Amino acid sequence: MFLVALVLGLGACVTPSIPIPPPNPARMTFTVSIVDTTSGAVFSYPPDSNYHNGVAYIYNRDKGVGVIQNVNPDDSIGPSPRFAAALGDQIVVSVQTVDQTESTCIRLRDGTGQDANSCSP
Repeated sequence: MFLVALVLGLGACVTPSIPIPPPNPARMTFTVSIVDTTSGAVFSYPPDSNYHNGVAYIYNRDKGVGVIQNVNPDDSIGPSPRFAAALGDQIVVSVQTVDQTESTCIRLRDGTGQDANSCSP
């Protein structure tokens, strides 16, 4: 009996975790605006329990800037602080949990429902 419990206990330690899904472009919302001639965007993402206690990174590849923020207590992300961005910029959205990070890159457009995998390599 002890041997069975030991084997089961050790097996639990090496069982790989289920990967979190990458952020879904169709669920992303960006509000793009121009303030004092500077274009910027605010990011939001609805609750997703896969990202519980995570950290979100929203990075503009074209401008080399972005924001980092904790996932909200309800497992949503944002609204983020406004960051420099213009329509068509390549935006990488990453979510990091304790042991995993997943990312998605989109070409920025205003509103909800971004297009998947439209960034250049």
